[in-house]
Amino acid sequence: MNSFIGFVRKEFYHIFRDRRTMTILFGMPIIQILLFGFAIRNEIDEVKLAILDLSKDTITKEITDKLLSSGYFLGVRQLTAASEIDDAFKQGLIDEAILFEPNFGHQLLKDGSASVQIITDGSNPNVSRIVTGYTSAVLQQYQQELADMQNRKVLIQPEFTMLFNPELKSVYLFVPGLMALILLLVSALMTSITITREKEYGTMEILLVSPLRPYQIILGKVIPYLVLSFINVLTILITAQIVFGVPCKGSIVLLLAESFLYILTALSLGILISTIAASQQVAMMISLAGLLLPTVLLSGFVFPITSMPWPLELISNIIPAKWFLIIVRGLMLKGVGLEIFWKETLILFGMTVLLVVISVKKFKIRLT
Repeated sequence: MNSFIGFVRKEFYHIFRDRRTMTILFGMPIIQILLFGFAIRNEIDEVKLAILDLSKDTITKEITDKLLSSGYFLGVRQLTAASEIDDAFKQGLIDEAILFEPNFGHQLLKDGSASVQIITDGSNPNVSRIVTGYTSAVLQQYQQELADMQNRKVLIQPEFTMLFNPELKSVYLFVPGLMALILLLVSALMTSITITREKEYGTMEILLVSPLRPYQIILGKVIPYLVLSFINVLTILITAQIVFGVPCKGSIVLLLAESFLYILTALSLGILISTIAASQQVAMMISLAGLLLPTVLLSGFVFPITSMPWPLELISNIIPAKWFLIIVRGLMLKGVGLEIFWKETLILFGMTVLLVVISVKKFKIRLT
């Protein structure tokens, strides 16, 4: 029995001495609970709102003030024509537009009924449902207050319009997200494991003394995953269109070019991981824990970034999938071009260059 107790004590000592094991045992649960606790939120705090008030009476002003004082909406702009709405959504300037018909207040007080058009961005069905729910609640509250003041029933009839995804199909949300997730995991994870395997087995030194130069070795490792990842892009797009009917309203050539850039970003991230990790197991852990969870939680794939605390919003800016999702949704669902998401393209390009430079320097340090 004493021998068994001594053996157990030795195992405890072994665990406590291993910093990586202690990090996994105690660090990962804390990080995960913080990420899930703050990132998984269905409420949205700052809905970018645009108002097209064709009535401009006391009632519409009171409703507008009610919306802006609810704590959910952020007044962005006053529109002057219905033609401005589509462009504002395509540029990502607004999340919702409310259109008051002419003589709205007069009709509501005289006839007891008036309609208001509520337009949301259906490219993200989850956000669209939440936003329309907020708006409906505010309108119902004002409707009840006005009915109590008038001592008669009044009815505000909201007419909902979801741009880019009228039927609010969830697949329109998940296809771009899964595309970003799959390409990142395939490119970064497999690349990091492949290069790390050579180091772990001791064959990297053999490759380095061969006629091949270091950059040729890296390119030789990367090119197969570049080709296979690009084939994955084609497979996902064809399957999404044939099976689920997900459209591609923008340029398919531009979409493929942006996907190619994102794959390069993911591959360069995989190379960087391989310079840090000493074994395949460590490379896999870094890739899964460091890429999978942030991509799902902090990229806007499922949960809106605007509902997160500002530190997580700040961290989300270094997640490549965030910028790729903006590009893909804009291209596939909104039909916009490079003039709209040139900034996101430059960010991905800058990330790729930075990761490649860092990886080359660390590769030389570790293997010279």
